[in-house]
Amino acid sequence: MSPPLSEKHLRVLHLEDSELDHQLMLAHLRRSGLVVDAVRVDTEADFLKCIEPEQDWDVVVSDYNLPGFSGLVALDLLKASAQMIPFILVSGEIGEDTAVEAMRNGASDYLLKNNLTRLGPALLHAVETHELLLARQRADRELGESKQRVHELAQHLQTSVELERAAIAREIHDDVGGSLTALKFDLAWIARHSDSPEVLSRVNSALETVSHAIEASQRVMHNLRPAILEQGLIAALQWMASRFEKRTGITCEFRSRHEHLSLPAGVPLVAYRTVQEALTNVSKHAQASQAHIDLSLAGGVLSLEVSDNGRGLSQEDLAKARSFGIRGLHERAGTVGGWVDLSSGPGGTTLILSVPLGSGDEVDMDPTEPGELPQDSSVPYDPTVWGAL
Repeated sequence: MSPPLSEKHLRVLHLEDSELDHQLMLAHLRRSGLVVDAVRVDTEADFLKCIEPEQDWDVVVSDYNLPGFSGLVALDLLKASAQMIPFILVSGEIGEDTAVEAMRNGASDYLLKNNLTRLGPALLHAVETHELLLARQRADRELGESKQRVHELAQHLQTSVELERAAIAREIHDDVGGSLTALKFDLAWIARHSDSPEVLSRVNSALETVSHAIEASQRVMHNLRPAILEQGLIAALQWMASRFEKRTGITCEFRSRHEHLSLPAGVPLVAYRTVQEALTNVSKHAQASQAHIDLSLAGGVLSLEVSDNGRGLSQEDLAKARSFGIRGLHERAGTVGGWVDLSSGPGGTTLILSVPLGSGDEVDMDPTEPGELPQDSSVPYDPTVWGAL
């Protein structure tokens, strides 16, 4: 624990052209119980040398009038040097306007030479205030660094979660899916080669169970890793809007003037997960009858907007201690250099994901390119199936 200021050796830079006034200042400081190491300078050149970065002063005490120099000029030079040192202005005849100007420019205090009894307390107060300011700046800097580390950790966790999801989805597809498909083929073979009604009944029941297991596996696999993204973000959002409307009964419209977008790695997944989280909140909390998804790209910025006509979010909803969904969206957007804006009111909620793209990242492709979804197909497309059995 550092000693009290009154017990420390304070280094004082005294800008004063009178040796007598300098000694008078030292006498008043000693009378206040302060131990100081003071250096007197009286020219601009000497003052500039003393405020170089390697110097270490606790406070600057400056006369107002000096030959060819002034205390206000010294204050400006101190500010220009970026040295954060308390500055106390002392004068025999300082006007109120000058004092106000000095305080506005950053002086810690001003005193009259005929009332130097305040010098000791003023010096202590200036140094103490300065140390508190430095401590707060250190705390703010450490807090900023801590926030940055937490942000980087959150981004790493988001990336790790997606990688783990993809690995689990591959295992479900390759192992579980393959095994269930083989089992279904075997049961179908038994059904074709058996004449026993009891066996056929058991086989049909087993086929139904296996079919349910395959559907559940497909659903889990899709939640873990949206394979529809292989068809492009436009197709994935079209498919999501359609599935959401069928599942919830909430009208969901997807709108975009683009037919297909070629985007940087990671952006489609972030956009997809953002819409997925937003629609989940709509179905759970919004009490909405309509939802809209709008995708646009202008000025090199991808914008994805999800809006609804529900009850909106209150400040209490947003401030919940365990409201991790929205926080997760901010962190997820940060992994691709984007951000999320959320606005809400009685007429509904709007969430906007914005992602700046570098030059050359945007490519509008013809809708007939391989991999694009057929727009007029009468057969619903489901990207999670393993194939017809």
